[in-house]
Amino acid sequence: MGSGNKPTVDELQVDLASQAWQRSGAGVDALETAMVEARGARWVLVRIAGDVAGRVLVYSRHEWACFLDGAKGGEFDEALG
Repeated sequence: MGSGNKPTVDELQVDLASQAWQRSGAGVDALETAMVEARGARWVLVRIAGDVAGRVLVYSRHEWACFLDGAKGGEFDEALG
């Protein structure tokens, strides 16, 4: 099991190629996300669009909701410059 008792993408045993990935933009550095059901829970997968064979991060629905709340609330605005 991955860190914090959260599964890795390999442990989820999902077919990444068959997921409905959503892109944040058109470039190769855009993020792609997919929602999957595995191991009795829903997970959010995140990867870089131009590196589909590369690393895929796994977030719980709660972690993803917290990230979205922070983004909507301006928590990351400083990172934009």
